[in-house]
Amino acid sequence: MKIWLDGRLQDTEEARVSVFDHGLTVGDGIFETVKSVDGTPFALTRHLDRLTRSARGLGLPEPDLDEVRRACDAVLAANPLPLGRLRITYTGGLSPLGSDRGEAGTTLVVALGEAARRPDTTAVITVPWTRNERSALAGLKTTSYAENVVALARARELGASEALFANTVGQLCEGTGSNVFVVLDGEIHTPPVASGCLAGITRALAVEWTGARETELPVSVLAEADEVFLTSTLRDIQAVHRVDDRELPGAPGPVTAKAMRVWDERAADGIDP
Repeated sequence: MKIWLDGRLQDTEEARVSVFDHGLTVGDGIFETVKSVDGTPFALTRHLDRLTRSARGLGLPEPDLDEVRRACDAVLAANPLPLGRLRITYTGGLSPLGSDRGEAGTTLVVALGEAARRPDTTAVITVPWTRNERSALAGLKTTSYAENVVALARARELGASEALFANTVGQLCEGTGSNVFVVLDGEIHTPPVASGCLAGITRALAVEWTGARETELPVSVLAEADEVFLTSTLRDIQAVHRVDDRELPGAPGPVTAKAMRVWDERAADGIDP
């Protein structure tokens, strides 16, 4: 496999990032995960727009998007896969130990891993930890993911593929790597970005294509929703058949099933919606 690092393709066995890279020492970095289909990235423009927003929010220099596109093209061409997880990582670069950034410039890594189609339904749990909607990192896709690692490990222990968070005021927020939607009386709702959730690319397209409403929701809505589904880059739209101990028989329900059909139809219309 080949990755992009230091402005060029390199073999994964030879590529090296400094142990003093700020992304490693303090999590000072941002990233995007992009689905690739037969060597072509899906919704890349939207992902790169968000990469830029995350860089601004973290105070990093804006990435050179022309270079990022060249890197993505080169990595995809060098590693042909039918379905892939394209990962763009952009960090504060070589820095002194501590929170201050160095002067050496940023680090850009683009890598590709093989992906598999997700099951149509999954189980989720809720966790006692909260998202801080007032955090300096709220809404940014940063490499500071240890909180998600802990929550996802809890989900795996309980036979689920995702863990859902409330925010500090008890509103439904998001999953470790997904956005959450609920169906109430036939209408689709999802938490607003102001809840502290990430402005997911798949989330935005699902809202646009299904007419979902952005609504402040108590986390308790999961105990009464008629249907629940998740969205993310590699899940697309995925129905939920269990939330904690609550079974949702027949998942995907009719509203979710329609949303999944609409997604497949609209996504087939163009690779960069």
